[in-house]
Amino acid sequence: MIVGKGSSWKAARARLPPSRQLWHMLRSTKTLVAFASFALVVILWRSIGSDAAEMQRFYCWGPSKSPLHMTANEIEDWHAHLQTPVLFNPHKPIEINDSTIEHVDLNQVKSTVDAIKNKERVLILTPLRDASMYLPQYFDLLSLITYPHDLIDLAFLVGDSRDDTIATLAKELERVQGNEEVAFRSTTVVEKNFGVTLSQNDVQDRHKLEVQGPRRKAMGRARNYLLSAALKPEHSWVYWRDVDLKDSPATIIEDLVAHDRDVIVPNVWFHRYEERDGKDVDIEGRFDYNSWQESPEGRQLATTLKPDEILVEGYPLKYDTKRTYMALMGDWRKNKDEEIPLDGIGGVNIIVKADVHRSGINFPCYAFEHQAETEGFAKMAKRAGYGVYGLPNYVVWHIDTQEVPV
Repeated sequence: MIVGKGSSWKAARARLPPSRQLWHMLRSTKTLVAFASFALVVILWRSIGSDAAEMQRFYCWGPSKSPLHMTANEIEDWHAHLQTPVLFNPHKPIEINDSTIEHVDLNQVKSTVDAIKNKERVLILTPLRDASMYLPQYFDLLSLITYPHDLIDLAFLVGDSRDDTIATLAKELERVQGNEEVAFRSTTVVEKNFGVTLSQNDVQDRHKLEVQGPRRKAMGRARNYLLSAALKPEHSWVYWRDVDLKDSPATIIEDLVAHDRDVIVPNVWFHRYEERDGKDVDIEGRFDYNSWQESPEGRQLATTLKPDEILVEGYPLKYDTKRTYMALMGDWRKNKDEEIPLDGIGGVNIIVKADVHRSGINFPCYAFEHQAETEGFAKMAKRAGYGVYGLPNYVVWHIDTQEVPV
């Protein structure tokens, strides 16, 4: 076989080194180092190529500069030569079907001036004790309220009663809820005794100075129990309404909600008919002196009291606060929307944004800034930064309890 011109396999083979010499060369340190270096270079090269391919998965697709800085031709060129990546979201929403897990989203509960339009729920709360004689008229007035009844929930706390309050309440609820035209969304009756033995109907006993502190504290406790049992996440407004009202506007909820205040109360008067010169004279009496504006004298007086001593109104010989009472202001014939700021409020009628209560503002059953119950509630609300207001010309009428100055 001819390998090349003038060459043969024998001649080529004769030029090769002996096999022993070749084997020795392959086993030499230099050869092994050279081979190992070559292998390392190959491995590193493949690794770098693999990392580059892996990094390509995280490549930021897009032109090298902002489209705002590209010419029309550059934009056209970009879209003509590159494919638009498509991203798929593999995540699915989590569905919880366990009936023992409840989700409450209070972010959706608002208290606005458009309460009816937004279908905001109202909770009407009424504490009761020895109140059977007032309940029929209470429900007659409540049935006339124009706020949609399907957005109103009723709740009552009956405690320490010696009359037939619970039975009368049950019959009145049956009467109202059985009438589809006036029935409310729901009703709740809570029973809780607090060991109060003071007569609710004896005016003289109820207004003795020595019973005022314990009486206010017990009333505050009753309101708090009722609130904690009845307030639900869906409620936007809480309307505290006493049982012994004689008359009130049917639009009272809409009227007070329209002011968009954290806490707001109307004025409370009463009618008293007396015979003078052979004629019945209607005397418009002022009832609720618990709605007031603080005075310098009242603040000074508070600094002299014991920590657990409670200021009460109507006892000038003991507590001469010289506060300004909303009951002595206003006229129901004037602008009913006129507002004034208050430092203390009474409990006959209160409209409260539900989030105020959810924030922990309740009715102190202890001395808070030397006030308790509703007056303490107003002090606590103001301390927390909430607004407390009254409407001196918006009057609701309380029954005449024949109370006399103390």
